[in-house]
Amino acid sequence: QASAKIAPALRAASNLHSRMFNRGANTLHVTASLFVKNRRRLVEALRGKVPSKSAVVFQGGEEKNRYNTDAEDLPFRQESYFFWAFGVHESECYGVIDIDSGKSILFPPRLSPDFAIWEGSINGEDWFKEKYAVDEVHFNHSNKIQDILSGLGATNLLLLKAENSDSGNTLSPANFVGIDKFSLDDKTLYPVIAELRVFKTDEELEVMRYASKIASDAHKAAMKHIQPGMYEYQLESLFRHTSYYHGGCRHLAYTCIAASGCNGSILHYGHANAPNARQIKDGDMCLFDMGPEYNCYASDVTTSFPANGTFTDRQKLVYNAVLAANRAVLDQAKIGVRWNTMHELAEKIILEHLKVGGLVKGDVAEMVQARLGAVFMPHGLGHMIGLDVHDVGGYLGDALPRSTLPGLKSLRTTRTLQERMVITIEPGCYFIDTLIDKALADENLCKFLVAEKVNEYRGQGGVRIEDDVIIWAKGNENMSQVPRTVEEIEAFMVAK
Repeated sequence: QASAKIAPALRAASNLHSRMFNRGANTLHVTASLFVKNRRRLVEALRGKVPSKSAVVFQGGEEKNRYNTDAEDLPFRQESYFFWAFGVHESECYGVIDIDSGKSILFPPRLSPDFAIWEGSINGEDWFKEKYAVDEVHFNHSNKIQDILSGLGATNLLLLKAENSDSGNTLSPANFVGIDKFSLDDKTLYPVIAELRVFKTDEELEVMRYASKIASDAHKAAMKHIQPGMYEYQLESLFRHTSYYHGGCRHLAYTCIAASGCNGSILHYGHANAPNARQIKDGDMCLFDMGPEYNCYASDVTTSFPANGTFTDRQKLVYNAVLAANRAVLDQAKIGVRWNTMHELAEKIILEHLKVGGLVKGDVAEMVQARLGAVFMPHGLGHMIGLDVHDVGGYLGDALPRSTLPGLKSLRTTRTLQERMVITIEPGCYFIDTLIDKALADENLCKFLVAEKVNEYRGQGGVRIEDDVIIWAKGNENMSQVPRTVEEIEAFMVAK
């Protein structure tokens, strides 16, 4: 029934071709059918769970100025839940979905005539209706949303109060003039829509493949152009330029990590306390964790490589340990496997390689049990990715409660893997003085460490290898396409 009700909007969306979103002939053309399908999925998931005469009300994002000035801090980027349902790039919009009929209604703001002087053309309601393939569009003013909802016969409003399991922040429910005239429910919607976002449609995957391709191209550009003596921020700049100039990606999915040498052991390098400002030296290992987003869908790729294009023996040992872990997880991350198990597999493989290299000693299984792996890989193995780089739903479904143990407590999901999940696989191995010193002083951990050998690696930084992966029953799909083996990287970098 829901499919039939929304079919006219879906047919309209299929006729839009490139109208909805693209950045030129060489970029991906996204049609509004992606978001029509998402709305249909939401209606079908809610029917039978909510009373009749229910409607979903979303409130989109608002442009923000820098502190107390009148200057915008960054170009506007839409709030992700609202975007998932409507695909609307403009700010200060509302969206309504009537559950009984499946009808979708968009409420852009009514703009002052002066908007045309400062910001550009004022588009009409029909423009929004055609571009975003919704059933109705009404400019929002006074009691407009209340009036339209009353006209639909809606009495119960489903509002989105979304808690984020990573940040601890909560997205506030929609609010508008006249909302107090309705029965309000801010509990039902969140777990339903967040769970829908976990499983990507074909249309969403097409956009994510494109974002990962652009990320891969930009990483390769950085690898091609790097030279000792450059500054980290210059490679960040090159990455940004390549992503935008060639890929049409105006936004990055997160703050760039362009770490070299010892900075590679700072897990969230690139932020205000460490802003990609170091001069790169000959012999440095570089760790570049950077990803653009396209049409609000994120990518997240990490490459690790020597600045001069040639690995030292120590760099090879650590790099091959991480690569072996990455590939083992890619192969064994099958449907029904719990993500915690994959994290411990990555730890085990890295520790096995470190044992061969003489940095650790003893039984590797005992090391994993004692949480020695967290000394070298304190972060989680990976995370859901989609409209947010750390996407929602990690602790919904069959997720286990977050662990309190080192390493495992940093996992952003504990779910079993299912088809159409998209997850990053990002094992790493780092030499972090704070963690090494603490482990050497811990009687349960120091017995596994060969202190003099570990100390030789201090200051080297770290290695992380991160890919964006779609889980499929037929075999996982790695969307990241960059040189990965030592031999591939050296051959790629020498051919400058």
